[in-house]
Amino acid sequence: MTIADVAAHLGVTKSTVSRALNGYPDIAEATRLRISRAAERLGYRPLSHAQAIRTGRVRSLGLVLQIDDEDSARPFLANFIAGVTQAASDENWTITIATAESEKGVRETLSRLVDEHKADGFILPRTLLHDKRVEILRAQNVPFIMFGRTADPTGCAWYDIKGEDAMRAATTRLASFGHTRIAHVPGGEEYTYSRLRIGGYREGLEAAGIAFDPALIGPPALTRQAGDRATQALLALPEPPTAITFAVDRAALGAYRAAQALNLRIGADVSVIAYDGVPEGAYADPGLTTFAVNSRQAGERLATLLIKRIRGAAPEELRELAPATLIERGSDRPPRLTPAALARHLKTQTNI
Repeated sequence: MTIADVAAHLGVTKSTVSRALNGYPDIAEATRLRISRAAERLGYRPLSHAQAIRTGRVRSLGLVLQIDDEDSARPFLANFIAGVTQAASDENWTITIATAESEKGVRETLSRLVDEHKADGFILPRTLLHDKRVEILRAQNVPFIMFGRTADPTGCAWYDIKGEDAMRAATTRLASFGHTRIAHVPGGEEYTYSRLRIGGYREGLEAAGIAFDPALIGPPALTRQAGDRATQALLALPEPPTAITFAVDRAALGAYRAAQALNLRIGADVSVIAYDGVPEGAYADPGLTTFAVNSRQAGERLATLLIKRIRGAAPEELRELAPATLIERGSDRPPRLTPAALARHLKTQTNI
């Protein structure tokens, strides 16, 4: 089966078939889909090396992951990759995945893949406020899409979850239960999402008519151990919070350790709401109330939008935001103690 056979079957020119199958922007999307589906139905398969020589494309999407202790415990990474792979496969594209153990290693690997032309464009997960990966790709005019946002949006396409809206909703939810001292534990200071979620928390306080107290912003935390320390620091305040929002679930799970050590119960003495939807949250006691992310859908949209970017769509046209989904469990409830009563209880625990 050749391009000429496909063209004859559809009654179009060989040039139209070729340009449609190679994603040229002058071919209407409806025409491209009709031709690509007919080609697949007829059994036409282009030679990848010949196509790469002709178009300059290898029809592959790049993804460089930083694998460390924090990431290795994320089971939803498999769903994310499955989504990327499925969307790419639907377009007859492949995925080039590489890993590194540090931010520097990620940048070096990314630069190598660009130099070797192993991918036509890249998905950039876990974006930073000032992201050197963006600078590398922008400087070399290599298409990319971010799973997140960054401080300078020039030339950037993205798909992101509205974490700021989730933290606003978490804060107003806790206020509606009667909490008046609500704290927030942010993620890493270098990450864009952390700043956005702090902003959402502050908007929630304002909407609830609660004055912002900078003392209720805890130390940044990304792990259980750091979440434990952050919770203990907040509960050590003269007027401790009766509720805490966490930028990430893994840090929120550390609050359970802190509460147990202080003879407190999550959901009764201290309420907690977090963000991510990691599976472990369902098995905490009580279960962790969280805003969950559909990681498979995120992977699918990122791949689809990146292919459009590679085919010539402007980055400003490829910016999508999606909501997180609230999963209600037992970790957030009306306060059993006032902040003053909680402080008295904590004083007795530290004096034991």
